[in-house]
Amino acid sequence: MNLTALFDTVVTLLVIMDPVGTAPIFVSLTAGQSQRRRQLSALQAAGVAGGLITAFAVFGRALLDALRVSVSSLTIAGGLLLLLVSLEMLQGGSDAEDRTNVAFVPLATPLLAGPGAIAAIMVLSGHYADTPGRLGVITGIVACVVVVALVLLASGAIARWLPPAVVHMLTRILGLLLAAIAVQLVVDGITAIVSPGSVPGAV
Repeated sequence: MNLTALFDTVVTLLVIMDPVGTAPIFVSLTAGQSQRRRQLSALQAAGVAGGLITAFAVFGRALLDALRVSVSSLTIAGGLLLLLVSLEMLQGGSDAEDRTNVAFVPLATPLLAGPGAIAAIMVLSGHYADTPGRLGVITGIVACVVVVALVLLASGAIARWLPPAVVHMLTRILGLLLAAIAVQLVVDGITAIVSPGSVPGAV
């Protein structure tokens, strides 16, 4: 196994996925869920994100080429999806029980396995194309998934002690920040289309 590939993958993905930054959003989106349900959401989000990133590491380039979809278009789509979620958070959202897919959207994608992570893992897979390199990349993805799951589980445990009013206020604030992130994704995608090469990872 290529240890350099492992190290590069872990560092790159942890910076892009930002599990610590995602934790408050996870707390807001799972507010009102039981502790067991919140734990399940954390594990599902980390697992699905890891599965998506692994799939793109192996088949990403061929899939996007077959669909004639660029990473820039994927970035814009992810931004629009996040914008819808942020608007729901700003309006107070729905009951946690209604958010049956919160672990999948928006946690797993596009927050964790977003366009940035997908583009980065495709670049890493292309750079470490031999068998030891690919093994290092896949192992790095698994390591990142474990870290993400542990951070989300810890944040879920802390959330039990937060007063409902604090969670409500946090949801509104994070909804605004999430909207800003969504708009930035759309801007990055459009910029990459207009000026190819101006946004890292865009095609």
